[in-house]
Amino acid sequence: MNIFEAKQQISNAITAYRTKDEYGRPVIPIQRQRPIFLIGAPGIGKTAIMEQIAQEMSIPLVSYSMTHHTRQSALGLPFITEKEYQGTTFRVSEYTMSEIIAAVYDKMEKSGVNEGILFLDEINCVSETLAPAMLQFLQYKVFGQHRVPDGWIVVTAGNPPEYNQSVREFDMVTWDRLKRIDVEANYDVWHKWAVDQGVHPAITSYLDIRKGDFYQVESTVDGKTFVTPRGWVDLSDMIRLYEQHGIEVNRTLVAQYLQNEKIARQFANYYDLWQKYSSDYQVDQILSGKASSEILERAKHAAFDERISLIALLMDAVLGEIKPVMTQRSVLELAQKSLGNVRRTCLMRKGADPVTILGAEIDAQQNRLRQGQGGNMLSADQEYTLYSLIAFLQESLGKLSGQSAEKMLDSMKNDFDAASKALKKRANEGKKKLDNVFTFAETVFDPDGQEMLIIVTELTSMEATAGFISRYGCDAYFRHNKSLLFYERQLDVIQKIDELDASLDTPELPQNNDTSI
Repeated sequence: MNIFEAKQQISNAITAYRTKDEYGRPVIPIQRQRPIFLIGAPGIGKTAIMEQIAQEMSIPLVSYSMTHHTRQSALGLPFITEKEYQGTTFRVSEYTMSEIIAAVYDKMEKSGVNEGILFLDEINCVSETLAPAMLQFLQYKVFGQHRVPDGWIVVTAGNPPEYNQSVREFDMVTWDRLKRIDVEANYDVWHKWAVDQGVHPAITSYLDIRKGDFYQVESTVDGKTFVTPRGWVDLSDMIRLYEQHGIEVNRTLVAQYLQNEKIARQFANYYDLWQKYSSDYQVDQILSGKASSEILERAKHAAFDERISLIALLMDAVLGEIKPVMTQRSVLELAQKSLGNVRRTCLMRKGADPVTILGAEIDAQQNRLRQGQGGNMLSADQEYTLYSLIAFLQESLGKLSGQSAEKMLDSMKNDFDAASKALKKRANEGKKKLDNVFTFAETVFDPDGQEMLIIVTELTSMEATAGFISRYGCDAYFRHNKSLLFYERQLDVIQKIDELDASLDTPELPQNNDTSI
């Protein structure tokens, strides 16, 4: 299965394991909650989806790579103590708490949440001395003398033997105690996530054209060469920062992340072409509705590969306009709730001080931020939203001193109204630019063609743009979406007719033939 199907399977299992009966006991007893074992090639996003699951479920995550552990760090250090058995004192060995188990308790302390996910990566690549303890852990969820706390779900991951010479095969007894999920790289699924996460459009448009370069591992006389989804994402982050600081993106940089000489060279050449398209097409002019006749003519007669690059440039620019609007909208929704709490408290409590109450609300949001960070329960966007909310509330608090309680409440309302008005203005500007993109596309592309299908699909797949259109509307989007959905249904009917025709041309197989693959 692909990585996001695996994510859903893991989420479902965690939901089941956390289900309690009317007395608060797990419906599936802890000793029968099989550790989940996610097996797949390196770099396809196993760790990333665990972070997403923890954030979506609002539970803490403790993540460890087992290749970094020795037997002592995993089990704890031995020490001598005395115990009495049947009237006789004996000296016996005990162990300090495992570093891993201790990390779970630390995470509970920081997050304030007593249930979570313990994620252990590369468990089938542990050292020879740690291997027996690892097998014991998979079967009983204990390291040394210390068990994983109740309510913590164990998820593990590992690589198939062909990718790592250190892999140790598990026996049937161990496999029979694991919930195994095999996962493979899938570009089409990854693409939807990448666009929504803002992976650089030069990368997604390049891979749209060369999907085979998305994931590749080859054995050569000089060793393995490879390109992984992790490499593309990390390269994207660096390209964004290089562009921000005006640093040249060249083949030397690309080869540090794409460790396949041919693919690194091809992408570096494509990035240079991408930069030329970015300059030639003047995307800002298109978004402003001022595309020149030369740009329109070039786009009309461009090759399909160039059109794909142009669409990616437009979608990245649209996302850059719309995502800040949706982020600010999230901030104001939270601010409205916080300021509403302050106002209600002041009206209910005679003589209540708005400064004190708003200060307490800010403290509560800062605590929420700290706990979320401490438990790895916040995505980058969620963290940024909370920082922005706290900054907004602090700015309002700074304007309150020296006023009556009534005027303080009016001041807070005025701040919120001003921010809402600014948001509405920015949203209207974003809507105009989105409309201008459709006007441009309708001028240079076939309204029912593949390019328009790509535009509508990209806008639908991105969380920010889909949310923006749902809230603020876009007539051209809905018009083309309706038309293209009909077009897709047409293609589906045609495909089924073709499949039926093909089956009619196929001779019937004898009943006893084994046709399994």
